Amino acid sequence: MKRIRNMAQTEFLRCFFLLVSAAFLLAAFCMPDRKEMLSGLWRILVTPGRIPHNYFAVGGFSATFLNMGLVGLCCLGLYVVLHARTEDVSNLAFLLTVGFGSWGINILNIWPTIFGVMLFGLVKKEPQRKLVVPMLFSTGIAPLISELLFRYPGQTAVGFHLTGVLLSLAVGFVIGFFLTPRLHESPMIHKGYSLYSAALPVGLTALFLNSVLYRTMGVALPPEADPASLSVASATIANTFCLCLFGLFIVLARLLGCTAKEYLSMLRERDAPQSLSAHRGNAVFLMNAGIFGLFILGYYNLIGARFSGPIFGVMFCMLSTCDSGSNPANVWPMMVGYLATSQVCSWLSSMAGGAFVGTINSAAICIGLCYSNGMSPICRKYGWQYGILAGVMHYLLVMQVPSMHGGFCLYNGGFTACMICMILIPVLERFKRPLIAV
Repeated sequence: MKRIRNMAQTEFLRCFFLLVSAAFLLAAFCMPDRKEMLSGLWRILVTPGRIPHNYFAVGGFSATFLNMGLVGLCCLGLYVVLHARTEDVSNLAFLLTVGFGSWGINILNIWPTIFGVMLFGLVKKEPQRKLVVPMLFSTGIAPLISELLFRYPGQTAVGFHLTGVLLSLAVGFVIGFFLTPRLHESPMIHKGYSLYSAALPVGLTALFLNSVLYRTMGVALPPEADPASLSVASATIANTFCLCLFGLFIVLARLLGCTAKEYLSMLRERDAPQSLSAHRGNAVFLMNAGIFGLFILGYYNLIGARFSGPIFGVMFCMLSTCDSGSNPANVWPMMVGYLATSQVCSWLSSMAGGAFVGTINSAAICIGLCYSNGMSPICRKYGWQYGILAGVMHYLLVMQVPSMHGGFCLYNGGFTACMICMILIPVLERFKRPLIAV
């Protein structure tokens, strides 16, 4: 255990990625519908869909877990084969990509944009090992790749055909190639206050392509998923898996020597380190992954969320920031902001005779909340009051953003968080002194 506690960050995070991937693969063989695992996986691969797209309904529980595990192994394979360094942003990219494996990403639609990033490295003569994180972030537009491969420009999926293959590869290569340099510039736009920094260039890319491929061409957007499909869910499966995995993280952290005092000290630290595993050690990182995961799971149970594929997946998307500064102490204000705004908007809507759809446990709001935690630097640097304000603003905007990118950007809530930071941070910098140095 001492060797693991003192393991270098790169080596430890690779082991962490392997553990998470193996957990999903093991769970796939424990699901009640495991006899349909492979046929369900095939349906996931060949069924296009704009977000939110419930893989539990498309392929079943076993196939969804298998897809998430295989996506995790693909991500880990890129780090290992290309000899890439893993750090906090690597953890963010890995868990985000795996989390989307239950509602938008699969082991087929990730490759065109990844190859596009590789092409960028070849043209610019940049080492491929430095581009693995951009490769994973580029998959945030994977639903569009599936649309181009199986359905564009029609409304009905037609299976594999030469035009679709060539179009999806061409667009994927262009996305990956031109997205890579913009990923490096994104933090300067929102000044680092959004942990989901990649969401801004990915969202803008989806917005542009939605305009070019659909609106400008006069091509109708493909139909959204049947709302009834989002009812395919299982609180038992989601809770059992998460309790086992997050509980395992905590047990391993204790075996590695992390104490309650050490973890509480981290929570009280105002200027949280950018990389928890690098500055506080492997044991504290693992403890935060476990406790933060249980905190997220507890919230969704408290509000009565329906654990469909998208909501199951966003818990891991939210957990992705556990090594980048997010923890229960600086995320709860955004949750409070969401809860309060939902209640107020429901009351105002009833007074105005409106049809209110933003209940706190609705699918869109549950998914949107996940990415509001990316604004935790606001809470740390300006106080919990402004974290609540950021949560309020995020709630008010997040359901309106999909119409901009057509439902093709998996980073919808992260894109919204970047927009909120662009609106709010200049005002805070002008009128409010940070609690810590920025």
